[in-house]
Amino acid sequence: MTIKNTSLKSRRTFFYHMFCLGSISLNGCRYRVKRQGVVPGIEVLLAKKQNLIRGKKIGLITNQTGVDRGLNNNVDLLKSTSGTQLVALFSPEHGIQGWEQAGVKVNNQSKNGRKIPVFSLYGKNMIPTPEMLSDVDLLVYDIQDVGSRYYTYLSTLKNCLKAANQNDIPFIVLDRPNPLGGLKSEGKILKQKLYSFVGPSNIPARYGLTPGELALWMKAEINLKSSLTVVQMEQWKRGYWYDDTNLEWIPPSPNMPTSKTALMYSGTCLIEGTNLSEGRGTTTPFEIVGAPWIDGRKLGKWMGKYKLPGVAFREITFIPTFSKYSKEKCHGVQLHVTNREQFKPLQTVLYLIHHIHSEYSCDFKWINPHFDHLAGSDEIRKDIQNGQKVEKIVEKWQQELEKFRRERKEFLLYP
Repeated sequence: MTIKNTSLKSRRTFFYHMFCLGSISLNGCRYRVKRQGVVPGIEVLLAKKQNLIRGKKIGLITNQTGVDRGLNNNVDLLKSTSGTQLVALFSPEHGIQGWEQAGVKVNNQSKNGRKIPVFSLYGKNMIPTPEMLSDVDLLVYDIQDVGSRYYTYLSTLKNCLKAANQNDIPFIVLDRPNPLGGLKSEGKILKQKLYSFVGPSNIPARYGLTPGELALWMKAEINLKSSLTVVQMEQWKRGYWYDDTNLEWIPPSPNMPTSKTALMYSGTCLIEGTNLSEGRGTTTPFEIVGAPWIDGRKLGKWMGKYKLPGVAFREITFIPTFSKYSKEKCHGVQLHVTNREQFKPLQTVLYLIHHIHSEYSCDFKWINPHFDHLAGSDEIRKDIQNGQKVEKIVEKWQQELEKFRRERKEFLLYP
């Protein structure tokens, strides 16, 4: 690249346009340039708060989503930071690179390209053991979440907080956006008797907290004694959807290809607790629902009659390559969000399940107790079985949802 001797204004214009393109070539090398927009916690830590990690032997809980705005990996960033020592990596479900399918147990990796031991927290051990933590004097959590209670990274966060507490190790969360924003919440509050790896905390299905805010909530829930520090993002607002952040979406798991998928997942994950396909094994997971025994044309018409806010339904036929009904032709509907501010994922999916349960009572089946664990209570399933209208089901959870919204206020870090 050659820059001619031009006016100051012309040179400024040139570099501005190169910055907007996202990269610049110098001496034959191509460098990734950090984009403007929301600044994730990893960058704030390294730019302004290195004192928190200086002289520490760090155990990093992360996966492929742990990148800065220039898509530089947090492992490499921390390794290259003077005065720190990265001694262990801990990976959630799907593995350190995020390519394992849901439910696949992952083994520890004693060797990898960076010569740092990788301990799986979704295999033989779901919580770091004292042996795993023997060389660690600081735990750092840096994973992009999807904003739904069912996602197992919440359990990994809580388990690591417990391990820090048991081993007297300070804990840092490098905060990242909630892709569904921080204003809306929906669903029943999870009952403690139904706590599981797909539901570790007394929060609704859609909770509207960042990972850092959620960690503060969990700290109070488990009475955490060891220190917890949240390195906040910069420039994030509660009303932001993920595409407002100007951050690249890194799929946090194989069936979460876009931030739109995350929105759909907050409702359609309930389909996992039935014998309907939620679209795993297709290119549009959690956007489609069906089964071999459904008439998609009729289902689409019926769902349209409910006039649900912010969503439209289209008849679809699909063949999953794996998971439920693998290699079988399924018929059903695709959900198209027409207004995400109005769209209510949980309510929409309850209408869908309620209708299919009624029209296909001989074929439809619950996968239980999984459905109850996802729904947060056995009450929703029983109400549908008893023919209770969806409006009444949703009305029942409003009071406890309002209580949650009041209680979470003391843990909010962003306007």
